[in-house]
Amino acid sequence: MTTLSNASRFLQRFIAAAISTTIIPLAAAAEFPEKAIRLSVGYPAGGLSDVVARKLAEKVADTLKVPVIVENRPGAGGTINIAEVSRAKPDGYTLAFSATSPLTLTPYFSKVNYAPEKAVTSVIGVMYSPVVLLGTQTLQASDFNGFIAAAKQAPGKLRWATSGMGTIGHIMFGQISHDAGLDMALIPYKGGSQQMNDALGGQFEVFSTNVSATLIENIKAGKLHALAIGAEQRIEGLPETPTFAELGQPKANLKSNFGIVAPAGTPTSVIEKLNKAFDSALQDREIADSLRQSGNIPSGGSAAVFQRVIDEESRNNQAIIQQAGLAAK
Repeated sequence: MTTLSNASRFLQRFIAAAISTTIIPLAAAAEFPEKAIRLSVGYPAGGLSDVVARKLAEKVADTLKVPVIVENRPGAGGTINIAEVSRAKPDGYTLAFSATSPLTLTPYFSKVNYAPEKAVTSVIGVMYSPVVLLGTQTLQASDFNGFIAAAKQAPGKLRWATSGMGTIGHIMFGQISHDAGLDMALIPYKGGSQQMNDALGGQFEVFSTNVSATLIENIKAGKLHALAIGAEQRIEGLPETPTFAELGQPKANLKSNFGIVAPAGTPTSVIEKLNKAFDSALQDREIADSLRQSGNIPSGGSAAVFQRVIDEESRNNQAIIQQAGLAAK
């Protein structure tokens, strides 16, 4: 009787072990994604980044067959968003839509509570937004060379406004000032809205800002003069505006890159699946056309390509900051 009982218990344990070893691999082998994905946007609702993120989310949700929920987490130039996502579980279910500046620029000017080179890993580049240098009605010049001449004739008199300290426009100011030997007054705003209002009111001579549909309208209406643009080539909305590279200022040929990142340590297989889904969404004609109409250029490509963009941008920004003597931390 004892022998039979022991044999029975052994058989039960054997069966239980066999079942557990079968179930665990099946659970581990479950394909990503199994649940909703959160896409956190580091900027307010209603802006271009938010609109683009939501359009992409719809397409990706259709492809991956799970909801992609967009959440807005604005503040501190996108650093709050990056910090939060960097602390999330690296399983592909928490992503951030962001400009690259919280990783490649802001850390050189202020302290952030994450390590830029270790906090996140790239998923895909979404778009780049050219930075335009413009003259207001107060500037007595209509092109880039005229602006340079005016600045040299009146050292310390011309005022250059940016949307803030530590922005791409600020870096552009430092690069051009250094290379052209200019002495200008820097006026940093806290955002682009008031900067644009004052530009239309002629409160300063020149300013740098990201291209937008509204900006293009004001240029075409003659309220502002586009002097140069940071882009790989001239854009459709401003075909007569030369790039900085064309004007002999290749280092100032700056643009704001935007993309999607995931917490560092996210499995490569998950990154590849997300990349494929977002890259397919970027091929959608409606999304691509809406970006181009606002002067922005779709990116796409592999995660490795976007990572190279981030790394190169960080190195270039650091070099410009050091060379131009801009205030870094």
